Amino acid sequence: MQALIKISDKQFLVRQGDTLFVPKQKASIGETLEIKTLAAIDGANTNLNPANSIQAKVLGHVKDDKVIVFKKKRRKRYQSRNGHRQQMTQIEIISL
Repeated sequence: MQALIKISDKQFLVRQGDTLFVPKQKASIGETLEIKTLAAIDGANTNLNPANSIQAKVLGHVKDDKVIVFKKKRRKRYQSRNGHRQQMTQIEIISL
């Protein structure tokens, strides 16, 4: 059984027991989140019932890999190099 969920305008296809990194959530470590599903997939059958929900446990808050932002204007002696690390939350899917 799989479920399609939406967290912060990003969609994830998850199964029970999966761990994944999602954009930062306002939840403390060990807290259980209830996330609504967009679709439930069971073999060849697809249920588009948004009333279903899944349970996810927060494992921690981490930073993603560094993203480099490089800007340049040719022949103008302009270069700018910046970077940032996005805040992420690690969750584990407990039940579908």
